Amino acid sequence: MELPALSNHELVVLWVELAALLVVARLLGNLARRLGQPAVVGELLAGLVLGPSIFGHLWPGGFAWFLPSGPGQGDLLLAISNLCLILLVVVIGAETDLALIASLGRAAALVSTSSLVVPFVVGFGVAALVSGTLIGPVRDQVVFDLLMAGAMAVSSLPIIARIIGGLGATRRNFGQLALAAGTVNDTFGFLVIALATGLVGASGGSRLAGTFVGLALLVVVLFTLGQRTADALLRRVRRAGPDVTGSLVICLIAALALAAAAQGIGVEGALGGFVAGVILGRSRFQQRDALAHMERFSSAFLAPVYFASAGLRVDLGVMARPPVAIAFGALTVAAAASKAAGSVIGARTARLGWRESAALGIGLNGRGTLQVIIASAGITIGVFGQTAYTVVILLSMVTSVVAAPLLAVVVRDWHGTDSERQRLEHEGRLERNVVVRGQRLLLPTRGSPNSIVAAEVLHCAWPEESPVTILSIDEEGQTTSPDTSAALEVLHPRKVERRHISSAGVLDAILAEALLGYGAIGLGATDDTAPGRLLSLMVDDLVVRSPIPLVIVRRARNLDQALPPAFARVLVPVAGTVSSRAGQEVACNISSHLGTAVVLLHVVTRPEGDESAEAASAGGPGAASAGGPGAASAGGPGAASAGGPGA
Repeated sequence: MELPALSNHELVVLWVELAALLVVARLLGNLARRLGQPAVVGELLAGLVLGPSIFGHLWPGGFAWFLPSGPGQGDLLLAISNLCLILLVVVIGAETDLALIASLGRAAALVSTSSLVVPFVVGFGVAALVSGTLIGPVRDQVVFDLLMAGAMAVSSLPIIARIIGGLGATRRNFGQLALAAGTVNDTFGFLVIALATGLVGASGGSRLAGTFVGLALLVVVLFTLGQRTADALLRRVRRAGPDVTGSLVICLIAALALAAAAQGIGVEGALGGFVAGVILGRSRFQQRDALAHMERFSSAFLAPVYFASAGLRVDLGVMARPPVAIAFGALTVAAAASKAAGSVIGARTARLGWRESAALGIGLNGRGTLQVIIASAGITIGVFGQTAYTVVILLSMVTSVVAAPLLAVVVRDWHGTDSERQRLEHEGRLERNVVVRGQRLLLPTRGSPNSIVAAEVLHCAWPEESPVTILSIDEEGQTTSPDTSAALEVLHPRKVERRHISSAGVLDAILAEALLGYGAIGLGATDDTAPGRLLSLMVDDLVVRSPIPLVIVRRARNLDQALPPAFARVLVPVAGTVSSRAGQEVACNISSHLGTAVVLLHVVTRPEGDESAEAASAGGPGAASAGGPGAASAGGPGAASAGGPGA
């Protein structure tokens, strides 16, 4: 089969189109950010500038060369725009936190539900009133009302994230609730698109039923077998260490394959890309650098080109017709007011304060990405024409532009409740740390008492949200595995995964596992030091070769039982090195957890022959300092060593 070749002229026009869209979108996107608006507002404006509204009006001849009529050139740009959309929603899906929605519980459920139901019902009614003016060539009233109500009801997660992130409120309570509601909104928006595209041309409901059965099966398979497959592939590419390129390849293949699967069952391919992002983002083996690269590429190229291409279809000339202007005004006012009212009703029902409720009502009016996808789907199936498309895009732009400054006014000088401030301070400390953060921890063990004490150190020093993988080292010739029940009891209630490795090649097995996204290794030292070794053959080699920090723990020599009743005092030599800073961080987190006293012993490194330094290191003033719980806090990569009382 011979592929059709593009002419030289077609290629020149395509490259000029992409370059112009990218340049103007980036310029206007940066201008929008400087004015406190989401970049997507400027990117959509770029399409207006380069489209028939401005460029086509000012220079018709140049516009005819830039965007010639007919299917050929337009199809090329549309195909690239659709590819940009698929990869763009992968990033959105990867940022979707399903656990966040569950953790916020009743408040998230009430705000998410009410903020969708109220504007959707209002939107359905208003859409029916303006359909005579806006409906497209396929005059399917139900599908038109459904898509228009969806465009009015759903918020856009990336727009909400950009608005709230610009205010530094992402981790605020209302920010978390808004992001959770935005996640539900995005999912609901894709379901609306699936329902609408299934309804168009459905014969006796058979096509619609087939579409939803196929969609349900696809989701079930993806979140079971698909999740395990993604985990296995992402784990495989990390076996030799971080491999950002390999992870990116898996992301791209998954996005394209699931987009094809979604398109094949009759829904928008963007839904497949979104689900692919959710699955990839949920994998514990995903390399965050790979997603960061995709996000940067999305901001630099995908989003500007896609949104600017979407803006090319907007023709402001249709707004000169009074019925269209009236319909636009009615839809915009109804969308903004009903969304705010629904959000406030849900928030007040959840017993949130008025200020927090108002912040949610304003923040959830951020629209953009989903509206472009809904409007594009409407044009594709024919229920939207040029006029309806223009109205939906302008509606999303107006509500987003108004939301950002209004939200800034509401949250100004508002710091939340005492519990919220304490949580934010705790998260801030963890963010500044390098060793003690929220990462997964690795605990190799043969069931020794020192391993159990190591488990307690990890449990006391790391936040409860850090899961632990226990590597049970099975000795050759033994029929039973080491007893890990004591370690499991110590680590309760955090999430714990248990795996088994053989004692043959144990060092290589631990090192291979450490490459799979852990933050630190907790290790129980042997009681007897091997001749010529600092600790033991395996532990000394692990100190040299480990790619991540180590916490090496030994119980006090005069302690018979594995677990002491409490860590009474912790001695931390302070030398100003990265490793000693890591030790301080571990010690001070144990202190904050148990009330342990922290003793800091300042170690002075002196030039040879410096007698004053020698006197200080021998015990002069300031040689050591002691403090109560949390006496010092520091972080940095490297190994940390700790022991029980008297260590």
